[in-house]
Amino acid sequence: MDKVVRDAATAVSDIPDGATLLAGGFGLCGIPELCIAALRDRGVKDLVVVSNNCGVDDFGLGLLLGPKQIRKMVSSYVGENKEFERQFLSGELEVELVPQGTLAERLRAGGSGIPAFFTPAGVGTPIAEGKETREFDGRTYLMERAITGDFAIVKAWKADRWGNLVFRRTARNFNPLCAMAGRVTIAEVEEVVDAGELDPDEIHLPGVFVHRVVVAGPDARHEKRIERRTTRKEA
Repeated sequence: MDKVVRDAATAVSDIPDGATLLAGGFGLCGIPELCIAALRDRGVKDLVVVSNNCGVDDFGLGLLLGPKQIRKMVSSYVGENKEFERQFLSGELEVELVPQGTLAERLRAGGSGIPAFFTPAGVGTPIAEGKETREFDGRTYLMERAITGDFAIVKAWKADRWGNLVFRRTARNFNPLCAMAGRVTIAEVEEVVDAGELDPDEIHLPGVFVHRVVVAGPDARHEKRIERRTTRKEA
């Protein structure tokens, strides 16, 4: 039952070329940065990555864009990454843009065993091209397929050795959804406690969805960058 592994390199060691990878996080908040760095170091390529966004040029999933380890990106926001823009416009990177709520629901559906669902988001736009539509109560809805992945990499605040996870604030947006939809889920955390130390009422994701836990150590700390720092002049 002890799911804690030695380090991030060990946790991602069996992720192969061409895998579909679900990556949690929102902006640069709650991203699995240690696992991303370990994947960069391994040189895994041809990845299909599903994530809300693609980090920035030199951090987060942006680390995998520079060496062209990502073949296709499925995401809802890509505006902070110049290398992403360059590869997309030049045809080097395949991109599937998905409305943010639809992306979240496709992941939730995948983790819940629901193959598809109907949503009004995207009706009458290029998002709807080639997809089934249906009318309910006089309104047109678009059918969207669920998303699952070969592997999921997520970031949590705390875990026990059984893989039960606790998230903090914004990190709870996409991380639990990605974790549920991955066939093998790797969670990197800031703290690991013994089994039984977490109050059941504070657990956000049961350990049944988690296969490996990595805790940040002295040689691999989480950086926790601010994506876009905005300040005002003193009065």
